[in-house]
Parts: sequence; structure tokens; C-alpha cells
Amino acid sequence: MKDTELSALAAGQCERARKLLALCRIVEIWEMLGVKVEIVGSLRNGLMMKHRDIDLHLYSRFPSPSEGLSALRTLAENHPVRRIEYTNLLNTPERCLEYHILLPDAEGFEWRIDMIHIVSGSRYDGHFERVADRIAEHFTPEMKLAVLRLKYETPDSESIPGVEYYHAVQEGGVRTFAEFIEFRKHHPVEELLDWMPA
Repeated sequence: MKDTELSALAAGQCERARKLLALCRIVEIWEMLGVKVEIVGSLRNGLMMKHRDIDLHLYSRFPSPSEGLSALRTLAENHPVRRIEYTNLLNTPERCLEYHILLPDAEGFEWRIDMIHIVSGSRYDGHFERVADRIAEHFTPEMKLAVLRLKYETPDSESIPGVEYYHAVQEGGVRTFAEFIEFRKHHPVEELLDWMPA
């Protein structure tokens, strides 16, 4: 696939993701509860590819399961949500509640929205936003295209966190999928929670 085609595909995916957020109003639903919402991940820096996956980080001083499930109930009453998953990690170093939903867009394509509700002021408050912003600021157009190409060449059956691509391209100079597979063997994703682009 040509570079221009990769860029067009990424732009199209990002546009569809933003349309879905506008359609389901999930950001507004959380904000009505006084929760701060940040778009993170591939959508934030325009590097979406084949996977229909939107990452949102939510912040408040006292996240509660009842508040989160109330937000998801409001969403489900107004949009055909197909699945909801919930995990309570408040008593871990992550200090968060996780909500994962599957829902269709206007064209019937299924999307996953990952919502991580983080305790304000805790360890990961703002961290992933800063990572995304550093990628946007410091990655060259060639590096961004390398990320898009690696994502495009990843088999559809595999789900790989975006940070692995960014780390491999910047820190490892990885440019081919074969190099990426080898690089991953020596850099497990668990080691990248605190990684920040140079």
C-alpha cells in the first residue's frame, strides 16, 4: 500500500471514530457527571489504522462503580450497545475503574470504546496524554508512516497496544514487520507503562 493510501486510511478511521463519539454522546454523558474526559491513544495522534478501537481516559477525585455504570446505562438506553465489561482496579497501582463497550457505528461496523476512569492526582493522571502529545510533537512524518505501515501489516487476529509500535519505531528504529516481531520478543508491553517518547 502506498504512503498516501495509508495516510488516507488513517484519516478516514479517525473521522469515523469522532463521528461515533458524537453519535453516542459518551463524552457528554460523562461530563454531565462532572468527569473530565480526554481522548488518548491512536485517535488523539491520528494514527488509527484497521482496528476500530477508541481510548478515553476519565478523571475525577472519587471514581465510583455506581457512577460509571449509571453513565453506561444512559448510553445503552440510547444506543445499541452490544457488550459492556467492567473491572475494578482502584486498589491497585493503576487506581482506576475500567469500562469496555462494543457498539456499532451508523454504518453497522462494530467499535470498541475503552474508558479508563482514573483517580485524579494518582500515578497515571495525564501520563498517556503526555505520551500521545510527545508522539505528535516529536515523531517525523516518516516515523508516523512507519507506525501506520506496521499496524496495517499486523494480522487482523492480533491486538497489539499502540505503545508497542511507537516504542519500536522510535527506540528500536524498526521499519519492517519482521523487525517488529523480533523487537517485541525483547520488549514486553508490561515494561512500557511508564515509557515516554524522547
